Amino acid sequence: MSNLDRYKSDLENLIQLGEKMELDLTFRHLKKQGELDENHKETAKKVNGSIEKEYQRWFTESCAVIKQLLPDRLAEFEQLYKSDGKRKEINSTTYNIQDWLNGIRAGSNAFREKYYDDFTIVSMRFRTQLAILKSLESRFESSLFDIKQFVQADLFDSELDAARELIKHGFLRGAGAIAGVVLEKHLGQVADNHNVKTRKKNPTISDFNDLLKNGGVLDVPSWRQIQRLGDIRNLCDHNKEREPKKEEVEELVDGVEKFTKSLF
Repeated sequence: MSNLDRYKSDLENLIQLGEKMELDLTFRHLKKQGELDENHKETAKKVNGSIEKEYQRWFTESCAVIKQLLPDRLAEFEQLYKSDGKRKEINSTTYNIQDWLNGIRAGSNAFREKYYDDFTIVSMRFRTQLAILKSLESRFESSLFDIKQFVQADLFDSELDAARELIKHGFLRGAGAIAGVVLEKHLGQVADNHNVKTRKKNPTISDFNDLLKNGGVLDVPSWRQIQRLGDIRNLCDHNKEREPKKEEVEELVDGVEKFTKSLF
């Protein structure tokens, strides 16, 4: 299965789970209004509580897919779940899904009327999130969708598999060189994704690493890990004083695979 196929499958599963939670919210509303049809009661019972049970996993996995396919909408998607941390009070405009899942409910006045409809707010926020997720489907069919990264990811997987085969047969420098090229290409793509520019004609792993850290894309621990991987790559490519160790080259290949799967 290609990376493109995997993303399609993951998105389809997430949308199906989202629709299940949406159905749960719909049936709860109808039940509260006394309008739940007798024919739907069994289905309502099956999906009841889905949003409390499934939402956190759905949110985490959805964020990962949106980050890759539609990064411009990620901040909006996340803000529908939680506040920005600066709110001074919880009211109809600041109440969010995180509040609901934490058991926070709107208070009532002297007439036992809620100050705001917490359930409706959560339902609207969730449906907006689901709509954002569903909008990704058209990205796969649109002529504007750039599949370069998916094709490149498949190539990287193949190249890293080839590097591991070289390690098995003792060709450590060759394996390290291949993994180094993959890391360099991937960091270049990440820099493009975040509009991080370099004036160098042929930037190295170290160049990209520093640029991404200075641009706020990489944290210090990740920057140090990539720096270490770059050092091993240089040992494989240039250092003639000693041979690279098998453990070092395996560390390089595993590290490159990690960053190609987690850094976008």
